[in-house]
Amino acid sequence: MSRDIRVLLVDDDAMVRAALSMMLDGNGIRVVGEAADGEQVPAAVDAHAPDVVLMDIRMPGVNGIAATEQILAADPAPRVLVLTTFDLDEYVYDALGAGASGFLLKDVAAERLFDAVRVVAAGDALLAPSVTRRLVSEFARLRPRRPPALDELTPREIEVLRLLAEGLSNAEVAARLIVSEETVKTHVSRVLLKLNLRDRTQAVVAAYESGLIEPRRN
Repeated sequence: MSRDIRVLLVDDDAMVRAALSMMLDGNGIRVVGEAADGEQVPAAVDAHAPDVVLMDIRMPGVNGIAATEQILAADPAPRVLVLTTFDLDEYVYDALGAGASGFLLKDVAAERLFDAVRVVAAGDALLAPSVTRRLVSEFARLRPRRPPALDELTPREIEVLRLLAEGLSNAEVAARLIVSEETVKTHVSRVLLKLNLRDRTQAVVAAYESGLIEPRRN
């Protein structure tokens, strides 16, 4: 029998933490600790060894971006899911760039929350909602930059990166390129390694920032 997914809740609002805890506990997920601000996060991670951190962004003092950068610099590091009130928020974009695996709105439905925690705990990135790509696209348009290591990618790896940024799964990329899914996984691993990225979310951010994907305009 597999063990429960361990979750740490980070939010400066005690009522939000209580509501999230009630929603999450059970169904193979266990809330193992809480933190009320970013300054408390590193110690809470050390104490509770969570698999996933649900991280509020806008907190007094040390915000969620700085806390995310701190805990993801450790090895092993938990996965981070950003919690926000607004679906187009520059802070969320910065958190994704810092290594967060995705984001959720604070009014998320219980089933969506369960699924998101499971997806991220399994090592995947939460990229399904179109709003994630809209957010990344908008802020990449405003602040474009080209990762220097992009020149190290082969033409096929560039192609795979572009398709990932369009939201395609490994199976869909394989069908588009007429290769096996295992081949796609190998290409994805090489892209992440060469660009020094944690996961597919950061790959999507890099693809938009570098201009591989044309930013969408409102």
